[in-house]
Amino acid sequence: MKKAAHKIINDPVYGFISIDDELLLRIIDHPWLQRMRRIRQLGMSNLVYPGAQHTRFQHVVGAMHLMQSAIHILRNKGCEISQSDARSAMAAMLLHDVGHGPFSHVLEHSIVDEVSHETISRILMRRMNEQMNGDISDVIKIFDGHCQPFLHQLMSSQLDTDRLDYLRRDCFFTGVTEGTIGSDRIIKMLNVANNNLVVESKGIYSIENFLIARRLMYWQVYLHKTVVAAEKMLIQIVRRASYLAHRGHMPFAAPSLQYFLSRDINETNIDTDESINHFTNLDDSDVLSAIKVWQTDSDKVLSLLSTWFVNRSIFTIKLTREPITQDYLDVLKTSVAKTFSLSMEDAEFFVISGQVSSKTYSLATDRINIMYSPTDIRDISEASDMFNLQALAHSDKRFYVCFPKALLE
Repeated sequence: MKKAAHKIINDPVYGFISIDDELLLRIIDHPWLQRMRRIRQLGMSNLVYPGAQHTRFQHVVGAMHLMQSAIHILRNKGCEISQSDARSAMAAMLLHDVGHGPFSHVLEHSIVDEVSHETISRILMRRMNEQMNGDISDVIKIFDGHCQPFLHQLMSSQLDTDRLDYLRRDCFFTGVTEGTIGSDRIIKMLNVANNNLVVESKGIYSIENFLIARRLMYWQVYLHKTVVAAEKMLIQIVRRASYLAHRGHMPFAAPSLQYFLSRDINETNIDTDESINHFTNLDDSDVLSAIKVWQTDSDKVLSLLSTWFVNRSIFTIKLTREPITQDYLDVLKTSVAKTFSLSMEDAEFFVISGQVSSKTYSLATDRINIMYSPTDIRDISEASDMFNLQALAHSDKRFYVCFPKALLE
């Protein structure tokens, strides 16, 4: 008799996670999912929070666990969810981030031009489905929203198992306790009304805490000014390496990284066997190994940027509510050119400007609904009397400029 499939993962956030479904275990063991062990969840946040070394693999397993918990709660409240739908929803959480490249969001539009990780996830899922003889067809339907609305909302909405996991997990590994949320409490308060996900009224305070925690985490972790500076610096390093590769000077790199440095891969040509094979070979280690070698590259710009990055001599960053003027940027570039004996063209790689923003709650998209009774369901912005959620729905925008520390000396 064949032994039933079973695996227990000891997760530092939730404890023991038991998996006894053969399809889920096949997905976990797939090389494309195992690759996520080698991709950091929080990009360069470890330069500010040394404990932030957790990976996308840890996150997707945690999100799958929360999906399993949510389905169990909803079933106990009378919601009919088939075993096939439950399995597919859990599998969707395992695969929802499979399209992330090295350092997650940081290099999302640098390795492949203007192609989101969601788009690449869809491509990889379709290819995995072909490899697995159509066994994840229903998983793709849930990922794309072709299912009962509440199932897709559990996977992707303003109160999904993705956010519930990453907020709690990121708090745990960064040590930023202000962002702590009661994910267990929130899941226990979930219900379904009119085939949509709702939160029972007694869970409203947990939702308020969830929204405040999300806002705090954005500005204390995800958009911390040093993290922003480090990530923009990493983008410039890859950009310079690609600039050189397109001009006949190929910097040292693993073959798959060289492939993307020397080509313009975008939405029109990412879905080829060659591009996908190289993409699924890439992880953080390829980029870090290359940058270590680039410290001694003959190109001065690449060498300087790489040396500073390796030694955590991160760019100075200034954040402001007002746009950065072109005159100020020109002054900085002129100063860089003079200080490091560079051309004005090369100085462009040392002065980075742009804007960052966060929106805690969107009134325009899939809302968080609070259920007082089956006939009395209100948006959280109407139900909450603790604070004005209109303020949280406002996009908090800040402008930045990054440049070498030497300009301040």
